[in-house]
Amino acid sequence: MANYASAKKRIRQTVKRTEVNRSRIGSIRTALRKVEEAIVSGDQAAAQAAFKVAEPMVARGAQKGVMPRNTAARRISRLSTRIKALVA
Repeated sequence: MANYASAKKRIRQTVKRTEVNRSRIGSIRTALRKVEEAIVSGDQAAAQAAFKVAEPMVARGAQKGVMPRNTAARRISRLSTRIKALVA
């Protein structure tokens, strides 16, 4: 257990930050799941709408450090490609 005030504060900050990060990851996963479901159902309009919500969340997650930048870019790219393929 921490003995110094600065170490105790660090623990408090870590707990808070972990809560925020877990919440952010959860909301990103939910948004991505909604896009996936819309793609599977074949509804391009719903997929487009869900993607418009999910894309900035994924980008923000990468910016905040809860997911790697390349992972975020890859997921956005692949979802976008799959949505465009629904037209054909």
